Amino acid sequence: MPAKVLDNSVLVLNRYYTAINVISARHAFTLLFKGAAEVISHEDDQSASYDIVNWIELSQLKTEFPDPYDEWAHTPSLQICIPRIIRLNIYNRLPQRSVKFNRRNIFARDEGQCQYCRKKYPVGQLTIDHVKPRSLGGQTTWENVATACVKCNTMKGGRRPEDAGMHLAHKPVKPKKSPLLKVKIKSEKYKSWRKFVSEIPTNGETNGIHASLNGHS
Repeated sequence: MPAKVLDNSVLVLNRYYTAINVISARHAFTLLFKGAAEVISHEDDQSASYDIVNWIELSQLKTEFPDPYDEWAHTPSLQICIPRIIRLNIYNRLPQRSVKFNRRNIFARDEGQCQYCRKKYPVGQLTIDHVKPRSLGGQTTWENVATACVKCNTMKGGRRPEDAGMHLAHKPVKPKKSPLLKVKIKSEKYKSWRKFVSEIPTNGETNGIHASLNGHS
């Protein structure tokens, strides 16, 4: 199976249909083949669930009438449609209420836009800037970091924005909801998430899911 396709995002629901996490398609297929999850297909305000056997059968039908946003994982004998949503069979917990502080979420919060020149860049051309430099006592927190392109970060150097004659597009704040989900649901590719994501408080962590699969409720 092509690695790029298996890196696609899949929304995870707990057994009560509450959104708790986003994982890779690779991880989702592992859970499906273990029998720990089922696929949730949500189209035209109608939802249906499928175990992996039935999902493979449905995938064969979908090859005849594919959706323009369908993506496929290939084996020597099968084409399997990448699910957009799965539901865990034994996991009851709700998502954690704090957004994980990491580069991916910072870039997603700022929507891939340099907060100084206001231009959008690929992730590989973005850096994280300390608004108040660490050399001046600035902390590494949501409220003191901003997405910056390499050029703007270099231009600002170890100065405050006002000292460098630069201005932030938005005041950095700690997000209350998962920034990644905010970005994803804008895409038609992930439109089936919208019914569930509106209720998500933050992005959950996979540690709890692994604990559940090891026998903890």
